[in-house]
Amino acid sequence: MTSLTVRPRGPFTADLRVPGDKSVSHRALVLSALSDGTCEVHGLLEGEDCLSTARCLEALGVECQRRASGHWVVRGRGLAGWQPPRQALDVGNAGTALSLLVGVLAAHPFQSTITGDESIQRRPQRRLAEPLRLMGAAVEGRGEDCYPPLTVTGKRLSPISYEPPVPSAQVKSALLLAGAHTEGETTVVESSPTRDHTERMLRLFGVAVQVSGGQVSIRGPASLKATSLTVPADISSAAFFLVAGVVVPGSRVTVRDVGVNPSRTGILDFLRAMGAEVEIRNLRQEASEPIADVSVSAGQRLRGAEISGDLVPRMIDEIPVACVAACFASGETVVRDAPQLRHKESDRIGAIASQLGRLGAEIIPTNDGLIARGPRQLHGGVCDSLGDHRIAMACAVAGLAASEAVEVRDTECIATSFPGFEDLLAGL
Repeated sequence: MTSLTVRPRGPFTADLRVPGDKSVSHRALVLSALSDGTCEVHGLLEGEDCLSTARCLEALGVECQRRASGHWVVRGRGLAGWQPPRQALDVGNAGTALSLLVGVLAAHPFQSTITGDESIQRRPQRRLAEPLRLMGAAVEGRGEDCYPPLTVTGKRLSPISYEPPVPSAQVKSALLLAGAHTEGETTVVESSPTRDHTERMLRLFGVAVQVSGGQVSIRGPASLKATSLTVPADISSAAFFLVAGVVVPGSRVTVRDVGVNPSRTGILDFLRAMGAEVEIRNLRQEASEPIADVSVSAGQRLRGAEISGDLVPRMIDEIPVACVAACFASGETVVRDAPQLRHKESDRIGAIASQLGRLGAEIIPTNDGLIARGPRQLHGGVCDSLGDHRIAMACAVAGLAASEAVEVRDTECIATSFPGFEDLLAGL
């Protein structure tokens, strides 16, 4: 078991780049694998999650070749060209990979099994299985809530119009990919907008995706044209350093070439609401995504803010580190409308409260979120990642502004999304 010890820092100035976006990297691999030709992907995140996706695609007969750091060549096999795997597909800790693969395999005429690590096997997939069953696929898991391993028996699908009970980019993406294989129009209705990387990338591959209000539609069968693309830096990874620049007084952090897709920039809105100074410069378009250089500094005294409603899906992965900022803010920070936090790599509501609580934070869990009261001077101590990469990195950031050193235990999980995090942190 590895651990990371972080000691308090004085004011610092940092200008850095974080690895490629995990969500975009998963989609780049899967959509390239569905294309009619050879695709080149630059800036691919080479964390364990995305490498699991590449290995699964190889097991399905798709050639994925690494040419250099972040530079991959994928030789697509078209909509119907994936081959039956000889053994269970192991996505490791990658929930996005599971969702995308199930969506595609639901339309392939063979049976496959998808499994993952202990964390994946604790995440119910009923929300994914039910709409795919309505389309005609057979998706089976353990128990009524359909826990992995999942057995997928692909069939000829029928289009549907479906509104997920809880808006989910992963469910939406799975249905759109299934819909790309289906004769007719498949529509996903969202009560709140979720990240739209799949829609954007499908258009980049030449597929018409219609968006009207809260409805996203695709008409299949829809062939994907091979293309090349560059993955932007991950705003979810950048968030750890942006918050570091806010909680260590007198600091300023700039992260270059960050993806600033509006469906993902909730953390920037939240930091502004807390009173931090946030600047976006050099805004431009790279392939299907907007990117920019993002800078933050503490500005005036931080104040509590609310994370609820439409803001939740726009920063769902950043809530753990946002709660670190909340510890240093005056008043209450309230998180609500986020019950899905209970079913991430850990129960993140409980994990945030327990692990930051070890450092002196006052955080009260609720059914669908939490309440953080500040400001609190965090002290040193020992935290456990609970196998969750975002909990590990959030606790490490807290150590920068604590009064004494913070040790974070079981940090191997950080490699799932942010290889090199420790080195960047040490270099501040």
